[in-house]
Order: sequence, then structure tokens, then C-alpha cells
Amino acid sequence: MDKTSDQATSVKEVLEEFAKEAQISNNDGASGRGTEMEVDEPTTGSNARAVEIPASKVTKLRGHKSDVFICAWNPITDLLVSGSSDGTACIWDMSDNLLAHNLLVLRYLSQKGGTEVSASYKNVTSLDWKCDGTLLATGSFNGYACIWTTDGRLVSTLGQHEGPIFLLRWNKRGNYILGDGSDKTIIIWDVESKKCIQQFSFHCDVLDVDWQTNTSFASCSTDQCIHVCKLTVDKPIKSFQGHTSEVNAVKWDPQGNLLASCSDDMSLKIWSMKQDTWVHDLQAHSKEVYTIKWSPTGPGTHNPNINLTLASASFDCTVRLWDVERGVCIHTLTKHTEKVYSVAFSPDGKFLASGSFDKCVYIWSTQSGQLVHSYKETGGIFEVCWNSRGDKVGASTSDGSVFVLDLRKL
Repeated sequence: MDKTSDQATSVKEVLEEFAKEAQISNNDGASGRGTEMEVDEPTTGSNARAVEIPASKVTKLRGHKSDVFICAWNPITDLLVSGSSDGTACIWDMSDNLLAHNLLVLRYLSQKGGTEVSASYKNVTSLDWKCDGTLLATGSFNGYACIWTTDGRLVSTLGQHEGPIFLLRWNKRGNYILGDGSDKTIIIWDVESKKCIQQFSFHCDVLDVDWQTNTSFASCSTDQCIHVCKLTVDKPIKSFQGHTSEVNAVKWDPQGNLLASCSDDMSLKIWSMKQDTWVHDLQAHSKEVYTIKWSPTGPGTHNPNINLTLASASFDCTVRLWDVERGVCIHTLTKHTEKVYSVAFSPDGKFLASGSFDKCVYIWSTQSGQLVHSYKETGGIFEVCWNSRGDKVGASTSDGSVFVLDLRKL
């Protein structure tokens, strides 16, 4: 699907369209409400002191032939993986001791005969590193999840979904992988046995999932519902209702105590397993809220002195930072001019990167809301992510490129 900055199409819309095309091809071949919180008048991010990053300070990585929807840093080393609609996932070695950045291309093969799968089924839709950095899980439109080593060797293939896989998530222990597919099911695989150990079918179309513990997770859907499920339990152990449109993302805070959700109804909500109604109803965005991220800070983390913060990215072109304890917006970051698809906190929580279809990546101070660095690319930004040391930002774009901003050079 062609995309320009004037016709920005959301990632989920693109994937849903691909799923429809893949299904057609396959067929041819075969609530309670809590109290609404008031929002404090937030400070607005300024770019008065921002440093524009020149192209000479940016490493461009070219290997994909079409849209690169996703990218993710290895949690231990400087390996950056990217996934594209061209049917490949690429692992880029961005280690400082290399004269040239090594590239590994992970190609998807059919389950019969080992030949490459057809274009309509090979779009790479999901990437997730195991928490110790030793293995990578990828999901694609052929309905299989693949597990790879860091040197590009295929370890195993997990198959159970009857349609494209949209999301894959390792649990923290690294013994289970959660997969969400277009067949409206959520599957849990045991990585060692390579078998599906449980299947959940409580939603219409699942849009996001997130592990709370090693055995429990939350999911959200176009059906406006949020379910919390647990292995060996046949029904959800908790369900939350209150959104009035499809719920785009759910994320547990670092301690797994609070669950944040965002929706096309323009709101964010904070939930607790201790009550049925929401803890906070955060309403300030004027269009759909596409994604959310928790800061890696707050009580019980490596940065307990920095308040727990939630970032939200919206199609109203803004990013907002929220003080979750008080339930108020503390900063509105307003530099973007088109839909914002991705936000990511630095490992120390002091900075936030944002990426938009205006082709810009911005890096903000989470304390002041000031814009610190900016960079403009040639394609719309789908994903931004920080490496484990917090000195590099990776991003993927709609024109098939992946790039890395090395903040040590600035």
C-alpha cells in the first residue's frame, strides 16, 4: 500500500488490509464508570534549545525494499532488528568496534519444501527479543512464529494460528511466547516443547497484549473490552469496560500493578486489579490515541526518585506526558505536524523519543518537556526505540529505511 505524508495510514489499518488480502488469497486456494479526572493545564514543549541532528551524524541502514513497520534493540547488545512488508527481518550489528555494520537477513520459508513463501503471506508483523537477548521471535502473515538466534539461525517454528500473526510477546522468564492472530485467538506456546499449551478466544479482533506476570496477561480489542487472563484458567480473571471505541493498546506499569489503556475514543484509562472501575480517566487528546508507554521509573524500579509517568501518542499530532499518581497531564509536546505512531522512553526515563508521519524524530526532556534533539527523514516514522545504554535511538520508516541516531556524537 502506497503511503505519503499527506495520506498517513495507521499501521493497524495497513496490517488489517494485508490480512484481508491474505485471507482472500487463502480462500481462493482453499460497565461500570468511575470518576472522570480533571486535567491540569500542562506545559507545552518548546524547541528553543533543540539541536537539529545533521544527516552526517546519522547511520542509514538500507536493506529492505518496502515499508519497515517495526524495529527493536536487543536488550543486552547493540543489535537492532527490523521487520518489513517485503517479507524479511534484518538484524543490524551496530557495535562500536565494527568498521562496517554487519547485516543478517532472516528469510521466511514455507513449511512444505523449504521454499520462500508468496508475497501475500510473508509480511513481517511482529518482533520481540527474549529478555536475556539470546533469542528473537518474529511473526508474519504465513501464520507461523519463528525463533532465531542472534546470528540468524532458525531455532524453531511455532504453528497454530489459522491466519496472519499480528503480535508476539515473550514473558519475562522466557519460557512462554504469547501470539495474537487475525483468527481472533490468543495462543500461548511453550518454547521448549514448541507446543501450544492454551488458546484464548474472548475478543472480536485483538489489537494488543501485554504480560503482567509470567503466567498472566492483558489483552484489548476492537470490541472495546479489556480482559486479564491467566494460564490454566478458562475464563478471564478480570474484565474492564469503559471505553466507547476500539482499544488500541494496553500496557502494565513496571511493577505490574496498574494497567493503562488507550482508545479511538480519545481517552486513556488507568485500571487496577483491586477494583472494577477505572482509577483515572485521562481525557485531553482531540483525536484517537494510538499507543502508550510507561516510564521505566517510579517505586520499585532502578529510578525510584523519578515519578511514574505515562506517555501517549495521538493522531492529533501531540504527545502527552501524564503524572499517573495524580492523574494529570504534566507536559504536552506539540512539535509534530502529523499523526504520531510511536513513543519510547530512554532507559533512565529522562528522555522520550517520538516518531511521526511528518518524517520527524524528536527527543524530549521528560522533566521539562523541552525539545532536545530533532531529525527529519525522507519517510514517515513508524517506530522509535532506544538501545539498552540509552545512547542510540533506532527508527524505521515508510520508505524502507532504518536509521540510528548516535546521541554521543552530538
